[in-house]
Amino acid sequence: MARRLDGEEIARQLRDLPGWTREGDTIWAVYVAPDFLTGIRLVEEVATDAEAMNHHPDIDIRWTSVRFSLSTHSEGGLTQLDVELAHQIAQAASHRGARPPAADQE
Repeated sequence: MARRLDGEEIARQLRDLPGWTREGDTIWAVYVAPDFLTGIRLVEEVATDAEAMNHHPDIDIRWTSVRFSLSTHSEGGLTQLDVELAHQIAQAASHRGARPPAADQE
């Protein structure tokens, strides 16, 4: 069972996750892939990591944009599992050339 993080812990850890935003009991980020198939491959890689952790994100795919939302529903908020998976998602996105959208594109 994962321990719920408090607001200060979440804010501190999000500083190491560019492009990630807290919204209530969820953290989320959008990554723009170079093309549609790269976005799908990113989702496949994240799905493999998530399955290994038994911690699954909500995923929304819109052409080359992929939005990942994380929350530990069983704990009613954010836990270290969410932060760890966010880091894995960020690393996978970077590896595939996907980036957070430019501020003027959001």
